[in-house]
Amino acid sequence: MYIAYYDESGDDGFPDYSSPLFVLTAIYLEHQNWQQAFNTIAEFRREMKAKYGLPVRIEMHAREFLLNKNPYCTFRIPDSQRVESVGHFCRFIGSLDLRIINVVIVKDRIRKKDYDVLDKALTFSVQRLENDLRHAPTPDEEKFLMITDSGRVGKMRKTTRRLRRFNPIPSKTRPGTYRQQEITTMIEDPLPKDSKESYFIQLADLVSYVVYLHAVNATGVASYPRRLQGLVSGSTVEQWMDALKPRLNLDAARKDPYGIKYHPGA
Repeated sequence: MYIAYYDESGDDGFPDYSSPLFVLTAIYLEHQNWQQAFNTIAEFRREMKAKYGLPVRIEMHAREFLLNKNPYCTFRIPDSQRVESVGHFCRFIGSLDLRIINVVIVKDRIRKKDYDVLDKALTFSVQRLENDLRHAPTPDEEKFLMITDSGRVGKMRKTTRRLRRFNPIPSKTRPGTYRQQEITTMIEDPLPKDSKESYFIQLADLVSYVVYLHAVNATGVASYPRRLQGLVSGSTVEQWMDALKPRLNLDAARKDPYGIKYHPGA
């Protein structure tokens, strides 16, 4: 069985919204690898404390950390070291035995007023996770359990229950037609967990924000926050993405070099 941890960057509002992009990230790993991964992350956090002064028990929110907002400003970590530490996080994640799926919703491409951003992003994510497990060496045994921060559990539950009953997949050979493929690998409804109590959700948060910054460059729909401009360059973000790449599920979107599913398409 796999455990899939979810987190996001940007807001899921539409047509009213505060961010032009919404990124949903799933980090998933086999349950038998969980304890070793947890221990490795805990040791890494201790190293980050020794090197940068980032407390082990402080929750990692990548956006607020890079922008030096509360509570991170109280630790007086220099700008250059905050940027450097995110690179350390990315290289560390790239070394773990797990997989990552990223979905980006580009809001200025949306043409339907009733477009549900979170529902679409989660649908694309679950479909790709299901497809990955269906092609595993022992597909009949591969299942996954979804864990996410508590804020969006209700909306995510609605989506996943629908996918168990109704999941039309566009045909690759007959445009405009669909085939029905209910989700069968998912166990239970999404389960809530406070991100403060989950290293894995915090890693998903960091990945989702790095992908958000990458998607800003890739889509050209916005620019970095003013406080990030001059601090983080496009080339730095690409280095972070390259560090994550060994763990990215590139089959999730084969035309994208990092396997990112963008919707709607350009």
